[in-house]
Amino acid sequence: MPAMYCHRCDQMAAIRMKEHRLQLCKEHYLEWFIQQTQAYIQKFHMFNRSDKVLVAVSGGKDSLSLWDVLWRLNYQAEGMYIHLGIDSEDHYSDASEAYCRQFAEERGLTLHVVNVRERYGKSVPEFAHMKKWGKERPCAVCGVAKRHIMNQAAIDHGCNVLTTAHNLDDEAALLMLNTMNWHVELLRRQSPILEASGGLPRKVKPFCRFYERETAAYALLRGIDYVEEECPHATGSTQLYYKGILNQMEHEHSGYKLNFYTNFWNAREKLFGQKTVKDAGDGNACPNCGQPTTADGLCSFCRMVNSSQA
Repeated sequence: MPAMYCHRCDQMAAIRMKEHRLQLCKEHYLEWFIQQTQAYIQKFHMFNRSDKVLVAVSGGKDSLSLWDVLWRLNYQAEGMYIHLGIDSEDHYSDASEAYCRQFAEERGLTLHVVNVRERYGKSVPEFAHMKKWGKERPCAVCGVAKRHIMNQAAIDHGCNVLTTAHNLDDEAALLMLNTMNWHVELLRRQSPILEASGGLPRKVKPFCRFYERETAAYALLRGIDYVEEECPHATGSTQLYYKGILNQMEHEHSGYKLNFYTNFWNAREKLFGQKTVKDAGDGNACPNCGQPTTADGLCSFCRMVNSSQA
C-alpha cells in the first residue's frame, strides 16, 4: 500500500476518512476536528460563549473528547459524572469516575459527581432488580435515572445547556431502531438540539455527525486517557445490534451512516411540520422533584426511588 500523505502538508497522514475524501496528519486532524465541532455548534445554534454548558461525561473517549474540545474553544463548560454503582471485575463505575477526575484535574476544570447509591439509597443495578419496579436489565432504569439526574444537575449548577457526546454511530443506530419499529414520537424528537422547555435546559449533541472512529482518533492523538471497557450491561443491547448492521452497510458503501442521518435531518421538517424540537417539558410538574412529567402524579424516577423506600 502506498504511503498516505496529509492533504494539507507534506507530513504522513495519521487518519484517512474515505467518506470525506480526506487524509490528515496529526496536527491538521486535530485542527479539522475542532473546526468541525465549532461548525456544528453554529449550524444548529446550540450555544454561544455566554451560555454555561454542562457536559455529561462517562469517562469514555467521546465525552472526554467533547469536554476537551469545548475547553479548547473557550466555552464555559463544566463536567458531570453520574456514578451508577455498576460493579464488575474492572470496577467499572469507580474506574470511569477516576478517569473523569484525572481529566478535570489536569486541565483545572470543574467536575460535579452524583453517586446514585449515596444520594438515592440504591445503585442503578439494585433499582433494576427490585420486584416492584419489574425491570430485569438495568438499561431502562439507567436511562430514567440519567435523564433525571442530568436535568437536575444542570438546574442546580445554573447551566442552561446540557450536552452529551452522542456520535454518528449512536445516532444512526437509534434512527434505524426507531424507523424499523415506527416509533413516530421518538423519531419526531430525534434531533441534534432539543430547545429548553418546562424549566429544563437546552439539550445538544455537538458530535452527532462524527463517526465513532473519528472521536477515537481525536482522543488518541490528544493523549486523552479514558476507560476502554464497554458498560458490562451493554452486551446484547438492541442498539448494538443495529450498529452492527450499519457497520456492514458502511463497509460496502462508505458514507452510508452519514447520508442516512443527515438525509433524515433534512427531511424531518417536511415529515413532522416543525423545524425546532422542544424538550418534553410541557406536561405536569412532579410534586416531589418539580421536573416536568407526562404522568398525573410523581415522575417515573421519583416513583422508582419511593418504591425502594416503601
